[in-house]
Amino acid sequence: MTEATRRERLRAETEREIRQAARALLVESGRDAVTLRAIARKLGITAPALYRYYDSHDALLRQLCDDICDDMAASLHADLAAETSGEPGCKVRAVCHAFRRWALGHPQEFALVFASPRDPLGADQFGSVFLRLAGPAIAAGPSGEHRDEEVPEVLHDDLVRFQQTLVRAVAEHGVTACADMLPLAKVYHVIQSWVRLYGHVALEVFGRFPFVVSNPEPMFDNMLDQMLMDIGLDDDTHVR
Repeated sequence: MTEATRRERLRAETEREIRQAARALLVESGRDAVTLRAIARKLGITAPALYRYYDSHDALLRQLCDDICDDMAASLHADLAAETSGEPGCKVRAVCHAFRRWALGHPQEFALVFASPRDPLGADQFGSVFLRLAGPAIAAGPSGEHRDEEVPEVLHDDLVRFQQTLVRAVAEHGVTACADMLPLAKVYHVIQSWVRLYGHVALEVFGRFPFVVSNPEPMFDNMLDQMLMDIGLDDDTHVR
């Protein structure tokens, strides 16, 4: 092993230890506890030494978000692989349930990625993960009875851009899609569904339902039923 290779290995190990310490602080005490001083104290080094590895506190948090999103993607992939029916709607349902389970099991990580009051650091990363997982199933399903005339005109240009993003995300997984497979009306309902999914999960994770719900899961399942109906994937999902 050359000296350069040895230094690279040691640097990589130190970076991993820094991220592990930051993740532990996050899980134990939340985002505000993830300070350079606290990380340095855990590792037995000085806070200025951390700048040899990360340019700033925000850079470290963004890397931590990347790590969290990678772990979350692996968890969602595992749940998706366990869904063997082959039906598009069942696959989307599996991904949605996996997202809810992960969020409930990792509330501090969820808060960092999605609910920072200053900057939802990892929301874009997770959006990409979700599209890669659920996008092919959504594209494979029927377009439903919705017509593009139903889409508010003011949203047309934004939806066209998202339509292109969805087509690219699906193509990355070897599924050829086009505008005919993903008409704007379907894209519109996909976005609405994502908002509803995120809203339900966030309210549940943070305990912010506007009334006492002893068991939110039936409400979540009913919401998924409506979501899948809206995007034309309801026919194959009633057996859970």
